[in-house]
Amino acid sequence: MAEDPQASLRLRRKISKDSTTTVTPSEAEFQPTNAKKRDEVVWGKTPGGDVFRVPTTHDVLTLFHPGYPKSHIDLLNLGLLGLQLVLFALLSRTKAKIFFFFYFVFWRLAYDVGLGWVLTKQSKKKWIVREVQRLGWLDETRMPGVRSWIRAQLAGKMGKDYSFDDLPLEYNTWLLFRQAVDIILLNDFLAYCMFAFACFRIPDDLSITVHIMRWVGGLALIAFNLWVKTEAHDVVKDYGWYWGDVFFQRGALVFDGVFELAPHPMYSVGYAGYYGLSLIVGSYPVLFVSLFGHAAQFGFLVFFENPHIERTYGQRKLLAQRTPLFPSSSRKAGGIASTSHSRQESIDSVMSTDLPTPAATDGESATDTELDTETETEPVSAPLSHVRDTRERSPSGRKRAESPVTSQHDLLHQYFRQDTILFHNIDILRASDAQLVLLVFYVALAVFLPQLSPKASLALHFTHALMWCLFHTFGLGLLLKAQSERKFLVRHFLKHYHYPRNDRGKGAVKEAFSNWKAIFNMSMCMTYASFIGLTWKTYSIPHDWTVGNELLRHTLGLILILVHVWATLESYEVLGLFGWFFGDFFMDEFSPQLEYTGIYRYLNNPEIMSGAAFFGLAMISGSKLAFSLAVIRLLSQWWFLSNVENPHMRKLYGDSLRSDAGFVKVIKKVAQQNAHLLESRAGRHAPEIRRVAKEFKGTFDKVYEETAEKLEDLIAKSKPKISEVVQDTKVLLQQSRERLVISRLASDLSSYDRTKYRISITPSALDGSSRFHLGEPITVKWKAPLHHSRRDWIGIYRVGANASELVTKTASMGKWVPVHGEEWDGDYPLSLDRPNRPDNDAEEGEVVFRGAVLPWQTGSYEIRYHHDGKHNVMAMLGPIEIYVQRPESLDAESVRAALKRIIPLCLDSDPSLIPISCKTTNNDDTATNDDDDQRDPDDFRFWSERQAKRISVAIKQAFGVELTPEVIIADANLGALANRILVSREFFSE
Repeated sequence: MAEDPQASLRLRRKISKDSTTTVTPSEAEFQPTNAKKRDEVVWGKTPGGDVFRVPTTHDVLTLFHPGYPKSHIDLLNLGLLGLQLVLFALLSRTKAKIFFFFYFVFWRLAYDVGLGWVLTKQSKKKWIVREVQRLGWLDETRMPGVRSWIRAQLAGKMGKDYSFDDLPLEYNTWLLFRQAVDIILLNDFLAYCMFAFACFRIPDDLSITVHIMRWVGGLALIAFNLWVKTEAHDVVKDYGWYWGDVFFQRGALVFDGVFELAPHPMYSVGYAGYYGLSLIVGSYPVLFVSLFGHAAQFGFLVFFENPHIERTYGQRKLLAQRTPLFPSSSRKAGGIASTSHSRQESIDSVMSTDLPTPAATDGESATDTELDTETETEPVSAPLSHVRDTRERSPSGRKRAESPVTSQHDLLHQYFRQDTILFHNIDILRASDAQLVLLVFYVALAVFLPQLSPKASLALHFTHALMWCLFHTFGLGLLLKAQSERKFLVRHFLKHYHYPRNDRGKGAVKEAFSNWKAIFNMSMCMTYASFIGLTWKTYSIPHDWTVGNELLRHTLGLILILVHVWATLESYEVLGLFGWFFGDFFMDEFSPQLEYTGIYRYLNNPEIMSGAAFFGLAMISGSKLAFSLAVIRLLSQWWFLSNVENPHMRKLYGDSLRSDAGFVKVIKKVAQQNAHLLESRAGRHAPEIRRVAKEFKGTFDKVYEETAEKLEDLIAKSKPKISEVVQDTKVLLQQSRERLVISRLASDLSSYDRTKYRISITPSALDGSSRFHLGEPITVKWKAPLHHSRRDWIGIYRVGANASELVTKTASMGKWVPVHGEEWDGDYPLSLDRPNRPDNDAEEGEVVFRGAVLPWQTGSYEIRYHHDGKHNVMAMLGPIEIYVQRPESLDAESVRAALKRIIPLCLDSDPSLIPISCKTTNNDDTATNDDDDQRDPDDFRFWSERQAKRISVAIKQAFGVELTPEVIIADANLGALANRILVSREFFSE
């Protein structure tokens, strides 16, 4: 070719009479002498980097044009279409319905499942092209007959600018593939129409007006369908219509026109004709078949089309990218320019090769309507408009540039912190979420609860009141006890939620306490409400208040309720908000001091009197159920005081905590006085009575102390055992998950000598040993016989996970790499027959475990070389140790130094992600990025949340601190993360 194909790959120019453009010398070569007959050029590029001129193609309608030659494949297609028409004419309506239903399902599955499957494999691994190459269909030396036949089939349908021998394999394979696509699409469409026509009927119970509206609406939908399809083809052309970008690149696809009408119009509103035809034929079976076909097409879109577009044209977005809200004026013009070419850079990055790649624009190709061809014009670069930055003239512009810049990332995490969306991000320790779950539960219970008998209704109310009673005392009591012993609630919020830097944990304390207050108050209200509901169900108004003890029960019950109210008000007056909500369990700022005033002058625990209202209500209702629940409430309250509140008070106030309250002192004093009076009257029996009393008291105290001691010992001994059981359960679950594999064994193992297989590791780059830091790439060198299977693979396993050295019986959990990556499609090996295998196939090589295929748990591991995609072990190596650097001391510098090693390894040592402060002159060979000038040297970023999960796992193993990936993404700063770890450790030490 005389033209320079590197000048443009796929560019479009619109010429206006009033516009003037500048043409570069390379573009001038394409300019014809007659401007009105300017040639339109389209350039394509193979994955291998070969640039070629894309010839003219014809759309599918030429199949029915008698003026175009017909290939053998076209004749087959026409034969299948004609067969459908013949069968429709010969079969009865009932048989036609059944036949065309299954015939349509076959072609629909061939379209959405079959084409989706092969196109996905082609998109990922170029599977179609490689199969054609493997089978030798287009190889003149291996299968000259097949090649000649395919050449004749393709050349007859193309224009004069088509040259079979000059075009690359990928393009000719695409032309062959689209022949098969035409067969599937046309037969799918006609089978649906035949089924619809076979189901045609005229409903009898409709008026003429409705019939007219039905036909008009149906025809309108069909016409709209045809318009959408035609407009869509005009935009994407044959290249997009037949998924040409799966085979070769022709620049950026631009979706305008009808693509601005609706998302994915070819698959959404482009199927309106289905429902139009259903409306015309008046058949529910046609409507349901239409829904099935449309749903299958959406499946094709979701599982193939969208992932392919994302792989080919999508731009990866950085997580935790701190984009300034007020960028400096000196960078504004450059920022606009870079934004305008962001799409171009994305496409170029996808198509980058060793050779320079022509630029691409968002243009679309022009169409020769007379010939139904697809072509495109040459490029003309538009001048960049002048950009004026008004802020450069602002006297405060320099001050803004020099002031700390607030980023969109930080601003976002100030207002949005794991917010609940429906039931996503539900956290039951967050009061609003707990109330949401509770509200939905009660609504669902009210809707789905069947009509109950009186006894069942009473049992339900009792169970409801019992659950709230137990939750309020035992549930919240255990939660409060965990907060007292290990700051459970505060650590929970530190783990799951982001707080400003240098907050020193105060935000977590405040939020934990605020949510505790709301949950505690809600639980208290529901405890009272549920008990009142139970008493109401069991209460009946007496017919005669003077009979029996009715009046007495009501009077005593009311007195007990009033005593409860009085005690509660008195307690609140002394405790205030701080004591009412157990503030000393959360906040350390308040000085610990005790004031025995008010009701506390007489009682140490007036809360025990809160049970009076429950006994009062039970007395008024006269119900045994209510009385039993009051007893349970009293015992559970006693447990709460003995096991939660009193131990915390002793830990916090120590010796300043009094043993006896005023009421107890008075009772003891009176008892002693009465004892002396009894002794004086007892005479000679006084010593014996005193001895019996002391023995009884001593026995009671001894039993109580021994029981309490045994219970405390049991709990203390059970804690490590329970922790051990939980840990063992986790290990067993992990092992059972690993063992969920069926070992596949090779039948040709006798043909291979295991002694000729060798694997070794390259020592760690950090210290030159076989110890690798968590996240550090592990390079494995392998050596195998000349005829070793191309589907061999190497996996890494925990030491002891496999008892046998000959067969691997545990799953690799994704921690494996193929010896020859090109022989695998994801986790599946490709065909055994690989053509053109060189005789001097290397007997040795190396693979690298990095990123997701590395183990992210510390421990001892072994490496296993497996044969032929099976689980036969040909060579082993181990043990190797994976460790994580732990700081020698928990201070800011030590934690920061450990993180400077951990974070780059978790981010795959990507220079665009790791903090600038972690870059060294030895390992940073790339030029400094423009945005490095403004970002904090400690900032880091992510390509995916998986990298944040790695950092979360590493921090837990290095520092014993649990942080969720969301918190790490929100921080995304070395110093902030070190500060958060230190704050969390401070709560551990308390």
